Formats: sequence, C-alpha cells, structure tokens
Amino acid sequence: MKSFYITTPIYYVNDIPHIGHAYTTIACDVMARYKRMKGFDTHFLTGTDEHGQKIQQAAEAKGMTPQELVDKIHVNFRELWKVLNISNDDFIRTTEDRHVRVVQAMFKKLIDQGDIYKGSYEGWYCVPCETYVPESSMGENRTCPDCGRPLTTMKEESYFFRASKYAPQLIEHYEKNLQGVMPRIRYNEIMSFLRGDVRDQSVSRTTLKWGIPIPSDEKHVVYVWFDALINYATAVGYLDDPEMFKRYWPNVRHMVGKDIIRFHCVIWPLMLLALGINVPVSVIAHGWWTVDGEKMSKSKGNVVDPFKMAELYGADAFRYFLLREVPFGNDGDFSELAMVGRVNSDLANDLGNLLNRTLQMIMNYSGGVVPAAKEKDALSEEVRKLSESTVTQLDGVMDTFSYDEALKLIWVFIARANKYIDETSPWKLDKEGQKDKLATVLLTLYEALRLSALLVAPFIPDSAIKIWKQLGLQGSPLTSLIDDFRWGDGAGSHVAKAEVLFPRIDVEEWKKARAASAPKESVAPATEHEPEIDIEGFKSVEMRVAQVIKVEEIPRSKNLYKLDVDLGYEKRVICSGIKRFFKPEELEGRRIVMVTNLKPAKLCGIESNGMILAASVHEEGNEKVSLIVPASDIPLGSRVK
Repeated sequence: MKSFYITTPIYYVNDIPHIGHAYTTIACDVMARYKRMKGFDTHFLTGTDEHGQKIQQAAEAKGMTPQELVDKIHVNFRELWKVLNISNDDFIRTTEDRHVRVVQAMFKKLIDQGDIYKGSYEGWYCVPCETYVPESSMGENRTCPDCGRPLTTMKEESYFFRASKYAPQLIEHYEKNLQGVMPRIRYNEIMSFLRGDVRDQSVSRTTLKWGIPIPSDEKHVVYVWFDALINYATAVGYLDDPEMFKRYWPNVRHMVGKDIIRFHCVIWPLMLLALGINVPVSVIAHGWWTVDGEKMSKSKGNVVDPFKMAELYGADAFRYFLLREVPFGNDGDFSELAMVGRVNSDLANDLGNLLNRTLQMIMNYSGGVVPAAKEKDALSEEVRKLSESTVTQLDGVMDTFSYDEALKLIWVFIARANKYIDETSPWKLDKEGQKDKLATVLLTLYEALRLSALLVAPFIPDSAIKIWKQLGLQGSPLTSLIDDFRWGDGAGSHVAKAEVLFPRIDVEEWKKARAASAPKESVAPATEHEPEIDIEGFKSVEMRVAQVIKVEEIPRSKNLYKLDVDLGYEKRVICSGIKRFFKPEELEGRRIVMVTNLKPAKLCGIESNGMILAASVHEEGNEKVSLIVPASDIPLGSRVK
C-alpha cells in the first residue's frame, strides 16, 4: 500500500487560533481524508510550536513559567480541531521529550560532521518573528519584511549551519521537481532566492533560556525555527521507530502559509540534505485571508473566530466555504454574507434539494426500496458516464491541491443530477404507469447521491455521514473506498426518511440579526474645551513615536501597568493607568505616541517618565479606551507635531 504523509505547520502558541490556522488545518484534513478513501496508508500531523523569546516574554508578563503558559494555550488548538472535525493522526508539541531528543540528536550529528560550527553573529533581528533579517530583505525604515515591525541590532555567540554548502544541491533538486514548491509563483520566488545569496544560518541563541539546550554547550539553546522544523521527522519515528520513518517519510508533504515558505522550502530541505534524508515531495503554500476587504486586526474587531463560525453555521458549512470560495494558493476575502450565500445555493439548494427530492420520490413511488434498473436510456447513461469522468478528473485536481476546482467538479455532477429530475419528470412516469423507466430514473438518482456522499465526505464529513444514513447504507462513507464504487450496486437499499441537511437562511432576517448584534457606534459626549493656548504653548508639549517593549503588572495597583518603552535613541519607564482596558500581549510590540517632556512622577514607588496618549469614551456606563498610534511604521523617536 502506498503511503501519504501530510503536515500542517506547527502553530505558535502566542495567540488564540484564528481563520488562518483553521484554513490550513481543514485543507490538510480534506487531503488526508481523500487519500484514505483512495486506499493510501495516510498519516496526518499537526501540533504546536512552544519555544522561543515571545513565549518567554509572554509568560513573564503573566507571572507564569513558559511551560505553564504553553500547557494552557495549546489546548485551544486541540479543542478547535475537535470542533472542526479534524482527523489528525498525531498532535505534536515541541516541548515533548520525544522531540527534544530528536532535535539534540540531529544537532549533534551536524556538529560531528562539520555542518554546524561556532562563530559570532551580529545583525538586525525581529523579536516577534524570532529571526535575523539581512539588509537586502528589510522593509522601509529597517522593518521586518514579514510582520512590518521595527528591527533591533543584536550580537551574540552562535552556532551556524552550513546552508551555503548544500544550496547548489537543492537548486538541482527543484529544477528536476517543479512541484517541489507549489503553487508556481512560490516556486519561482524560492528559486530566485536560492540563486541569490544563501548564507550560513545562525541556529542557536544565548539571549534566552526557553528553548532546547545544546548538550555539549548548555549556555546555548537551539534556535526556535531549527527546533520547530524538525517536528515533522520526530512525529514519524526518526529516532524511536525507524520502520515508521521509512514507511512515511519518502512521501511527506508540508502545507504552510506563504509567509513561512523560506523556512520550509530553503532552510528545512538544506538541513535534510545535510542529514542525508530526502527532501519533502512538495511544500504547498496558501495565501492570506482578509475580512470584507480589510486586513484582520484586533483593534478593528474583525478577526474571524473559527469557534464562532462553526457554532453559527456548522463546521461543514465553514469548511466548505473556505475551500470553495478561493483558489488554493491565492489570498482570500472572508465574508459572512458570502458564506450565507454558499449555504443557501450550493449546500441547501443543490445538494440538500437533490437528497430530499430523491428520497421522497423513492418513498412515494417505490415504497422506500431502491429499484433495479429495467432499461437503459440516453439520459441515465449520460449521468452514469459523467460520474466516471468526475471521479477520474477529481484525482487530477486533488493531486495539485486545487480544492476549489475539486468542489466545482463535484457540484457540476450534483447539478446534472438535479437537472436529470426535471428532464425525466418521475411524477409523470408514475402517473403514466411507466414503471420500468421510473425504476431506471430512481436508481440513477440514488446512485448519483451515493457517489456524491463519497466525493463530498472529505470536505463535509458530518453531512456525508448523514446522507449515507438517509440512503440506508451501512458503515460510513469516510471508511469506504471511492474506487470500490460500482454504479447500480445500490439497488435494493431501503432509504430512510428525508431530513433537511442545510436549512436555508433567510438573508433579510440574517441581516437584521447582524445589525442588531453589531457594536453600537460610540458618540463622544459634549464637553467644554480647555482654555485656549497659542502655538508656542502647543510646541512646548513634546510628543514622539515610541514602541512598547515590555509590560509588567504592578501588584499594588488595580489600574497601572509598568511599561518599558523604546524611543529609538533611549529607553524609558512609564506607568500608565490602562490595565483595565488592555492585556499585556495587546500592548507589547505596539507603536504609540507619548509625551516625552512631562515632569517625572513617582507612582506606586516607580518613577514614571512620560505619558501615553489615548482617546476615551463613555458608552452605556462603560469606559472604552483607544491608543493614539501612528498610521504607519515611521522611525522611533519621530516628533509628532
């Protein structure tokens, strides 16, 4: 039996799961389910990335140990996968002993063969992304090209991986394997990078403790990305189960967001080449999601909560929409209204309508028993032949991870079956006593539904199981093989009563409900102005752009945070009464505007040297606060005039 191994990236546990996490994991789940139903020995891995500076800082801010923090947060991902009906075979955490041992073993092997060496590194570093950024890749004003945040200079002793040594070998591999990176636009991006300047990579840190220690030099911990990438090998027994590793690794495919393809398409394959392990068959990169045309942002309140979407519309509707709406690999725009439209048209009108009409006719005209075909005709043969070509074409588009094309193919077949009802008019055949023709029509419709249940099962598994049961079939479509389907085998089945799979959503009522639940706009209260000042008075207030580096709670205060802020030319401490309105992680890394020439004041024993600017409004007895922030990442220390 041929094996198939697919992985999501392991998700960093510094935030709650969002639509991006759900999208990648659903896409992998669909492929894993499809391959199982095609007879492949399939292994599907997901998990969490739990080391690094961001975790260490977040834990300190919460008064927890890093291990306590990751133990708490990783559960959110496990719970979401249950809600979204994800069929992963394994869930790996990088803090697990099995992973620590593999990372240390690989690191030692590379040191022993001279592919990791000690040196010193100085460069521009992005703390949120935990990566050094070469000057050629920096954004405007020395910002990170991935997250847009400002970079800081760092110098430290480091171990280096000889990435440059293996770059020519990787280029040769990709030239021979055009699907090594998908889609093609990402392949071209990676090849361009590889043909440029691939430098040896820093793979250790001395500036933090929350990581996997290097056994031979424990003042160093393994760089979080080097550590994280190895999880894919850990999970299939690189150290503990060589037979399992041999069974799955030759057929591994990684699915990732386009922002992390260099790690997966350059650094990871170079590590594997140095270790003498074959590189992944393919790395598949997908795009990003916006919401109603806007970038997702906590401050805008438009972050899509997968838990909520599954609760409101059902996991299957959410799964279907994400994979049907956007060609896989492209950026996508999430719209709740568009999802309602898909539920009504594709799921309720097309699939649901075909099921309800067919079962009702079998009940009415054949006593609930699917008749055998008594004769063939051109229309029924056309439907049967389309079923065969649909199965064949589906293999091709799934092999290229073209989920939207796969769903289009399936729905063309479903639409053809619905049209077949209108073309044959079974109610007329029954009225006219044409029992043989009616038997052929009912069997054709039943078989179209039986095949449809199999084909949609990877995408909407709960609904497929419900269809299967209503068709009177034993077992589950999820454990059936698509290639075992034989047209006509459904004759003699006893169907169950039709039940509505996807209730239609009244769009007008939906809009009213959304309008009622939308946050009400705040109205600034009328107020008296402060006494007038002249321009010189205004100029005397010095305001500058700063960045919050660290947030600490002040035990004796219910309202104050202690903030470490960076003005670019100096660092300061500010005490700010915003504790009720923000969590520490919502402030750390953010750019702010602050008054810099305010006289220092002691608050709770801490000298506060400056003041953050914010706007506040009272609404229905509650106060809301919004920070005044620069619209773009202008340099720290810039004067606000």
